Parts: sequence; structure tokens; C-alpha cells
Amino acid sequence: MKRFIYLIIVAVVGVAGLSSCIEDGFTTSPADQPKFSVDTLDLGETFTLDPTPTAKFTVYNPYKKQLNISSITLRDDSDGLFRLNVDGISAQSFHNIEVRPNDSICVFVAAQLPANGTFDPKELRSYLDFVTNGVTRTVVLSVTGQDVERLKAVDITTDRRLTADRPYQVFDTLRIVKGATLTLEPGVKLRFHDGAAIKVEGRLIANGTADKQIEFTGDRTGNVAASIPYELMSGQWGGVFIAPGSTGNEMSFVSLRNSSDGITLRDATKGLPATVKALTLYNCQVHNSAGYIIDAEHSNLEIMGCELTDASSGIMRLAGGSHRVDQATVANYYLFTAIGGPAIQFEHINADSDDESGEPYLTARFTNSIFYGLGKEFSHGDLTDTAVTVENSLIGSEGSDDDNFINCIWGEDPLFYTVRADYHFDYRLQPDSPALGKSDAALNIKPLTTDRYGRAYETPAALGAYAFNPDVAPSPGRP
Repeated sequence: MKRFIYLIIVAVVGVAGLSSCIEDGFTTSPADQPKFSVDTLDLGETFTLDPTPTAKFTVYNPYKKQLNISSITLRDDSDGLFRLNVDGISAQSFHNIEVRPNDSICVFVAAQLPANGTFDPKELRSYLDFVTNGVTRTVVLSVTGQDVERLKAVDITTDRRLTADRPYQVFDTLRIVKGATLTLEPGVKLRFHDGAAIKVEGRLIANGTADKQIEFTGDRTGNVAASIPYELMSGQWGGVFIAPGSTGNEMSFVSLRNSSDGITLRDATKGLPATVKALTLYNCQVHNSAGYIIDAEHSNLEIMGCELTDASSGIMRLAGGSHRVDQATVANYYLFTAIGGPAIQFEHINADSDDESGEPYLTARFTNSIFYGLGKEFSHGDLTDTAVTVENSLIGSEGSDDDNFINCIWGEDPLFYTVRADYHFDYRLQPDSPALGKSDAALNIKPLTTDRYGRAYETPAALGAYAFNPDVAPSPGRP
């Protein structure tokens, strides 16, 4: 009896195994075709002669039998501009690629384009053909290439102007020598390679417009991982360094992003009157630094209508100098590390913090601004007997007015559109923000017309850098 039962079990297992083998056979029906995660794989925009980031798509077999893809070949790529990797194997063509039932394979694609001979972007397309059971299906490969002027360890020794008819890729240090002025026309885009920076010994003039912003950012495109773009990554390039004695630098309608050190100033106005400015910033965005957004020692600043946001060490470090900050949005939701200190850090502010420079103690006046985010807003909660005042501003922490904090809104959320968990950083204001309509025009450095997006300020204006815009779309993760 036991032997009989054993034979039955063996027979059942044998039939099941035979069935499994049948199911694992190859389908030969022309109707059975692989499914693709994309119809067109867009590798984005790249500079010619530089390799693109690697992109990928997935090829699915939704059937109960194996698929044999008899060939995968590139069409219209005789110059070999695209590089392929199919299921871990690199080649330009592939044959008899098997995909198991209800399984998939990945196809990785990169490209490197030759020079266009023009600074206008040009799209290149190729076609990746998959032949399965006698039927050809195609995934389109698309990439846009643009020639770029490369600046490698360039010293600006005489006055020079960069025009907006081309992008610029900066390597090493772009140095503006003492006595020389570098002027950036509206719309200029500077893309910095890893470790590249600007050192200003002479003078930098970068005045854009609302519809022709000047951009300083890294040169990497695509995603660093999964769906996280390099645009979110700080530390991609060095930043702007303003050297001792460099004065009269100007930036307006500039977006400076994703640097290691933001804007650093050292003794630019040491020994000079408070009226001499090392740097003026109007309607600018300085965002996402692995260090500080602005780190200034004995260097006078004038800042108006600017977004200063997201940095590992803190937003502003001010050691001595004379500073005027108006209509600023100062916020810190830095993504990658714990924030190292308060948003605004004061040094050489009084006898207790004297740095023995012999320079006057710090003076600073903040008006019509917003201070919010993770961590403390100010390094000194008590500014008694200092020359620092914060007036008519919103401060996220609880507190109360005194002789240095004047007519402030305490303990309120300004209601930005920013949602850190969604990697969404938009520091404009929602319709219910307590900062709306609270600006005092009498405190402004100069009359305001538009914010950096070109939107006219309402009367009275909101606190911070941005005019209220009811058309701003919320984060995908926010109802």
C-alpha cells in the first residue's frame, strides 16, 4: 500500500514537472510581444563632447512562457554615439535574449555627442529595434546636445563680458584679477564642473532680469539615484569667493545653486566706511549649499528681495561688517545632513566676541523678512547692547519684542509651498500665510517693483522675497 501511494506521488510530481517544463517553453506567437516601460527614452540635454548620464528602461515579459528576443539593434547610429547595456552585457547589438515568464530585463543607454558647430541645442534621435517572433517593435532614443564654451583655469586680466548666446562650462577656478571686471549679460548660464569656483579679486557684475535670469550651478544633469535629480544635490561646485579689497560687486536676478560654499567674503571692505559695499544682492536666489549660503567677514553687504535658503552650516555667518537686509526669505530645510548651526550667526558683534581684528563691531538691520525652518533662527537671542536689529519680520520661534526685535510676528508658520519630504523646495507663500500684506514700505532699502519671478508686489507687500501668486501649484504631496 505504501509503495502504491509512493508511486502515485511520484507520478503527480512528474506530471507537475512536465507541466512546468511546458509552461517554461518559448512562445512563438507573433502576438506575444515584450512590453516596454517607455516608448521614448529621453536622455535630456547635454553638452556636446561630454557623456550623458546613463538612463534605463525595462523590458517586460507578461506571458506564462519565455520570450526569445531574437535581436536588439540600433538603427541610425552609424557613428556609435549611443552606448548600450542589456541585462549586464555591453555591446552595440544583441541576439537571442531570453526573458523568463512574468520577468523583465533592463536596458541601459548613454550617449556622447560630437560638436554641433552651433550653440543652438540640437536633438538627435536613434531607434532601438527589438525583433521578437518575427515582429519588430521600437523604442526611440532621444538626446539634445548643445555646444558650450569651456573656461578652464581662466584668469580675467582685463575687462570682459560674457554674452547669453551660449552656455559656459567652468573648470578649475575662474579668477577675476584685481583691476579687471567680469560682466555677465542677462541670461548667461554658468555651469561649474566638480571643484570649480569663481575667485573675485577685481569686480563681478551679474545683473539679469526677471525673464533672463543669470544662473550659477553645477554641470551635472540627470538623476543621482532613482528619481532624485542632481539639481537637489549640494556641493557640486565650489562657490563664489570674494577676496580682500574687492568692492562694488553686484548681483541681481541671479540664481546661484548647489555649491559647496555659497558666497564667501573675506575682508573685502576691511578698513573702509560702512557705505562701501563688497556685494549687493537684489532679487536673487542663493540656495542649497553644503556650507553657508553667505559667509562674510568684515565685508559690507546690501541684500534686498532675495531668497537665501537651505545650507548645512547655516544661512548667513556675519563676522563684523555693516549689513542691510530687506525683504529676504531666510529658511533652512537642508536635506542631506543635520543642520550645523542657527540660520543667522553673528560674530565680532561685541566685546565678548571680539576677534582682535581692530575693525568695528558688526552692525546689521533686517527688515520685512521671514526667518523660518529647522533649528534656531539667530545665534543670539539677546541682542542688547549690540548694533543689530530685526524689524517688522516673521520669526518661527516663540519670543517677544524688545529694543532689538521690533514689531515682529513670533511663533508663526509662514506657510511656504516647500515640502521637504517630497524634495519640493518652493519658498513662495500660500494664500493663508500670516506674512501676506505685512511689509512696511517705509523700511525698504529702495522702492520694490517686482520679485525675482517678475511678479509685481502688492500694496502692502508680503514679508519676504516673494509677491503673492495665487497661481502657484502646490507640491504633489500636499493637498
